[in-house]
Amino acid sequence: MQIIAKTFHGLEEVLAKEIKAIGGKNVQVLKRAISYEGDQKLLYRSVYELRTALRILKPFYSFKTKHENHLYKKIKEFDWVNQFNLDQTFAINAATASKYLNHSQYLALKAKDAIVDSFREVYDRQRPSIEKINPDFRINLHLSFDNICTLAWDASGESLYKRGYRVEVLEAPINEVLAAGMILESGWQKDCALIDPMCGSGTILTEAALYAHNIPPQIQRKQFGFMKWKDFDRELWETVKREAEERMVKCEVPILGFDKDFRAVKASTKNIFAAELEGAIEIEKIAIEDLELAEEKAIVITNPPYDERMALDDVTAFYKDLGYVIKDKLAGYTLWMISSNGKALKQLGLKPNARKVLYNGPLKCEYNCYELFKSGKKG
Repeated sequence: MQIIAKTFHGLEEVLAKEIKAIGGKNVQVLKRAISYEGDQKLLYRSVYELRTALRILKPFYSFKTKHENHLYKKIKEFDWVNQFNLDQTFAINAATASKYLNHSQYLALKAKDAIVDSFREVYDRQRPSIEKINPDFRINLHLSFDNICTLAWDASGESLYKRGYRVEVLEAPINEVLAAGMILESGWQKDCALIDPMCGSGTILTEAALYAHNIPPQIQRKQFGFMKWKDFDRELWETVKREAEERMVKCEVPILGFDKDFRAVKASTKNIFAAELEGAIEIEKIAIEDLELAEEKAIVITNPPYDERMALDDVTAFYKDLGYVIKDKLAGYTLWMISSNGKALKQLGLKPNARKVLYNGPLKCEYNCYELFKSGKKG
């Protein structure tokens, strides 16, 4: 079958590597998505094991269209009544790049009308209900720039960034999928300490520990969209989970988190406990300027305030001071930092060795790597 894995802009190549590692074939990089081929077991593995996927889709119907009435007609022709029942709910998410049909919400409405009308004709005006929050079936509609309409079942259910461990958050938390992508993008080989000196709610640390121990990112989740499908194979699903858990390992490298805010330490501790990783991560209440780190080799990954969703009194001064602290306290380490404030990043006084564009929600960010040299070569 064809499978589509959706992700954030900038994480496509990282996700492609993940997919190849679990056996995906004919892997093709798309815009904010990866197309690949595999069997039902690979579909289940994709939902359970991919760290940088937001949703896993299974395309099932496609046609070319340029007109709303034709789109309605083609969707209505599909055999919907054999896919789900009257008492089950559904929702449609639509996206379009077509110049002819360029309103995604209207497309979703037309598709919904076509589906319910097909039921009405068979069941004497009875129809399934729409449920936006927690539907039994999620249907993804995508209309491409060359007017190919593709419908796909959403195997995920809720978005896969909802791992289930984040029970307490502070202002402007980083998305779990983005945090996992930052870790994989950094090239961390689990051969040295990983440190977040401004750890906030602890998402980067938690994703790092899940990765270090090869723990499936969805191990906390109990429900997924494919469980409502008529071809759901529970025995195969249990096999996928068992085999994934057999691949878990014990990793001894230190994963260290620090924050000057007691609320952050409290939130991080709760989330790490919820993820059952309390023995894998160390958290301490201490400001970055007061750090005294003993690790000979380490990679530092952090998400400082941007002055966007989390206000700073003087963002320029904050980043300028942060630059001095980084060169003093993190010398000898590799630093990866994400921020949507490009002007503020320049105040660090550091020249990035690598730069990647990522998105934290709607915010376009720079994800920069800095090699922090010791002695006279600092920064």
